[in-house]
Parts: sequence; structure tokens; C-alpha cells
Amino acid sequence: MTDQHSSMFEDKGASLFDALLPIAFLVVGLFFSVRFFGEDSSYGPNQIILLFSGCLALIVGLKNDQRWSDMEAGVYGGMTVVFAPSFILLAVGIMIATWIAGGVVPTMIYFGLRLLSPDIFYAATCLVCAVVSLSIGSSWTTAASVGVAMMGTAAGLGLSPAICAGAIISGAYFGDKMSPLSDTTNLAPAVAGVDLFAHIRHMTWTSIPALGIALLLFTILGLLAEPATDRNDLEIMMAVLDANFTIAWYILLPLVLLFILAWKKVPAMPAILIAALTGILFAWIFQTPAAGADAGTGSSLQVIWTLMFAGYEAGTGDAVLDDLLSGGGAANMLNTIWLMLCAIFFGGAMEQTGLLVKLIREIMKWATTSATIIASAVFTCIGANIITADQYMAIVIPGRMFKVAFRHHNMAPVNLSRVIEDAGTVTSPLVPWNTCGAYMAASLGVPTMVYLPFCFFNLLMPLISILYGIVHFKILPLDDNLIAE
Repeated sequence: MTDQHSSMFEDKGASLFDALLPIAFLVVGLFFSVRFFGEDSSYGPNQIILLFSGCLALIVGLKNDQRWSDMEAGVYGGMTVVFAPSFILLAVGIMIATWIAGGVVPTMIYFGLRLLSPDIFYAATCLVCAVVSLSIGSSWTTAASVGVAMMGTAAGLGLSPAICAGAIISGAYFGDKMSPLSDTTNLAPAVAGVDLFAHIRHMTWTSIPALGIALLLFTILGLLAEPATDRNDLEIMMAVLDANFTIAWYILLPLVLLFILAWKKVPAMPAILIAALTGILFAWIFQTPAAGADAGTGSSLQVIWTLMFAGYEAGTGDAVLDDLLSGGGAANMLNTIWLMLCAIFFGGAMEQTGLLVKLIREIMKWATTSATIIASAVFTCIGANIITADQYMAIVIPGRMFKVAFRHHNMAPVNLSRVIEDAGTVTSPLVPWNTCGAYMAASLGVPTMVYLPFCFFNLLMPLISILYGIVHFKILPLDDNLIAE
């Protein structure tokens, strides 16, 4: 990444006014986008604002004597970062549809309705997702598998989808940032120049308290919740699931396969597609009506082919379950990909014109103590997630920019690696146009701004990191770089 992003550290003659102009345009545009379109703002309006904001940044670059061809080449070259998430999203859309048809999602919902009490559901969801994500090192895979089932179970129990999504994301990102199998958990110490396990040990001091508080809050919300579905309705819902799908423990084998592939570090896209193909196989073998297998091989193939691109359409006769089990499909992910493309375009324009580095350097000017340096790094990570729309950039850019400052103030690099994970990794799903925010909203079916207030772990992490800097708690001096305990 060093060569790819080296241009962003160049001084290209931009003023602070230049840097703030596209940001101000974006903020005002997004305000009116939400005001006019509400929860639908991410289905077109936000994309238009991001596109025009990026063009404004390029116009500022022209004003500062930069060549359009150079800026254009840089922006489009940087947009390659969105390719992998886009194809993963398409694969997730296919997998969700085939897992519904194959009975995987209905089975998980069935067992969830039978086993989980509404009082502990939110806390249990957070804890389950934390364990799964910790074991496989992927918040995305956790959300697309266990998360989707938990959302269905919450709907069946009559609980809040927004709180459930917040619990899923809180747990998934705890596991993601604490797992040695996670790419971001390996990236952060690599950028800061520290040992991986020293980095993980040092993160426990911020992550464990944040998860504990989150679990407490989810427990309180669960105890205060008033489920809209009574036990008789649940029994009817489970009976309908049992009548329309084969429900058995072995139907969950595609889920087990996906976890094994993730644990073996098989790349996300082939792992998800393999799991999707397994869902198709299970649909043909165990779920004859859902796969259309009772209509002949040709018709069955057409049914499966259609649901992979258009999504699964449930026909159980129960309105709640039909709404719950209708979804997925690659085509339903295209709007999210459009959002990510426009966001990366804006971030690339800000980077190539030197406006992003100008903003970061202005932030660093008031960082004269260890506490203000840590706070500056936190806000830079959050800002990078907003502007660049990519969590990797939100780790790499602040990690490189603040490396010297941390050393200058006698803070071990392991403090920096923890800060950029506390603020860079976990705040990425809180930005609607960030690749992570767009992915979570598309996978869980809840708009980012709706689930955001309930992502307690993600919201607490930057605050705890800043607090530790202020009180100088567990801020290791330079000599203790490898003794993160």
C-alpha cells in the first residue's frame, strides 16, 4: 500500500479553505438528502451528492494548477479498492438467496425462535456474533451468515431490527478486531511496526470494557423490550417453517462449511460462492418445493438461476414469514455497489488533489501532548472512514501520518496500532457510504443511520481510546513497545 498511496502525502498547494469546500458541500448535500428522502437517501440521493462533491474537489485541484489527466488517472486507479468488496457483495446476495431456498436460514430462524428468550436475545446475539467473528476473523462473513439468521429471528420474536443489527455489528467487530485471523488486525500492527500478539494484548484493555458495557446495555434493552409476538404466534410461525422447509441439524452444514473455509483463510469471494453452491445442493436434495425440483430438472434449474440474481420469493402463506424469507440475489446488491463507487470517487478526488492531507496536517497542528495526539489520531481515523469510504485507508493513512508524532512524545508504536483499530476498524460500519457501512446495511436489511445508535461497541471504542489518552491509562512508553500488558 505504500507506493499506491504515497501521493496523498505530497503538498499540492491546497489551502484550508480549499480542503473544507468539498467537505462543506458534501455535509450540506447529505443533510438535505436525509431531509428530503429519509431512509431512502442511500438509494440514489447520497450517490449524486458524493459524485458532485468529488467533482468539486477535482475543480479545486484544477484551480491549484493540477492537470485533469493526472487527477483522473489517480482517482480511477485508486478506485480498484472497491472491486473486491463489490464482488463479495454480489456473492453474498447469491448466498443469502440460496441459503433461504436450501433451508439454512429458515432452520437457523426456527432454532433461534425455539431456544432464545426475548429478554436475553440482544445480548446473546452480540455474544454469539463476537465468538463466531473471533473464531473466523471476519465481521463480513459473520454478518452475512449468523447475522442474517439473527435478523430473521428478531423479526419472528417481534423485536427491534435496528437494535438487533446493532448487536450483530457490535459483536462481529469485537471479534474482527481481536482475532489474529482478521486482515485489519494484521494490517494495523504492520503499519505501526509492532508484533501482532502484542497488538492484540494491548487492545484487550479497550475492547473488553467496551464489549462488557455493550452487553450490559443490550441486556437492559432486552429486559425493557415488549415483543410484538406472543408464544402462540411463535408456535404457529415455527409450524409454518416446518411445513414449508425441511428443518434439521444437518441443514446447517453449509454454515459449518463456510466457517471452516473462513478459518482456513480461503479468500472471501470463493468461500462465499462455495457456500452458496452448497445451499443450491441442499435446496435440490432437501427442499424440493423451494427449489422447484418437483417441476422437473429444467424448471428447477431456472428457479435456482433466477433466485441467484433476483432473490428468493417466499410463498409460505404467512405474511410475516414471506416478508422475512424474501430477499437476497445479486441484483439487490447493485445499489450498494453504486454507493461505494461514488464514495470511493469522492475519497480519491480528495486524496489526489492534496485536500485530504491538508486536513490531516491541520488537525495535527494542535496535537502538542500525548492526549491530544491520541485524540487527533482517533478523529483522523473517523474522518478517513468518512472521506475515503474505506476502512483500510482509515488504518493506513493515520498509521503512517502519526507514527513519528507518537514516537516524538515517547509513546510506543503499540499505542498507535491500538488507536487506529479502536477508531479506524470499528467506525467503518457507521458511515453509510463506507464499504463496511454499505455492506452491513445491504446484508442485514437495515439502513446504516437506523442501526448506528445501537452499535454500542463501535461507538464506545473511540471514546474509551480518547479517555485512556487523557488519563494516561495503559499508554505504554517507548521502551515498553513489546510488553503490551
